[in-house]
Amino acid sequence: MSTHHTSGPPSAIRLTQFTSADLAEILGGGDDPFGVAETGLAWLPKDEHFAVRHEGRLVAHAGLRRLPLTVGGTGLEVVGVGSVAVAPDVRGRGLARSVVAAALSHARTLGPRHALLFCRPPLVALYERLGWRPIDEDPSVEVLVEQPGDRVVTMPLRTMVTPLHEDARWPAGPVRLWSLPM
Repeated sequence: MSTHHTSGPPSAIRLTQFTSADLAEILGGGDDPFGVAETGLAWLPKDEHFAVRHEGRLVAHAGLRRLPLTVGGTGLEVVGVGSVAVAPDVRGRGLARSVVAAALSHARTLGPRHALLFCRPPLVALYERLGWRPIDEDPSVEVLVEQPGDRVVTMPLRTMVTPLHEDARWPAGPVRLWSLPM
């Protein structure tokens, strides 16, 4: 008699698209699945999608999008990570780690040296465990993002980065995203 043991969470897969129905499959219905509606921000859709499917259903997702920004006046490009979601009934099983790791593995092939994300303060510790660090702890580091109507606003969520390459060092200075946030 043999027993089948898995080592860790199911593997993440790449999706060709990610729809609002897919998001509802992971997080259920609702007008504010990510808990950020109070910010009033408009967000960009992601270009690339990674997910975990467990027992035939989507249970986790992370999306990517390349974005232009300046840090301390120096232009560069980052890979934005967003729409990270794990179904409430399967949290605590390493699925966020799995889906974010798959997304970052792909991000390393895209060219930019860093990945960037925005998150609600209660999620900072989770992302720190995954290797991200906040860049906005220093009050002098303002993070500006574009919004519709040619508005530029200060990002009200926490801004975190992680290197995509071993020798990558995040530059000092204020951050200006030259697009809507992802």
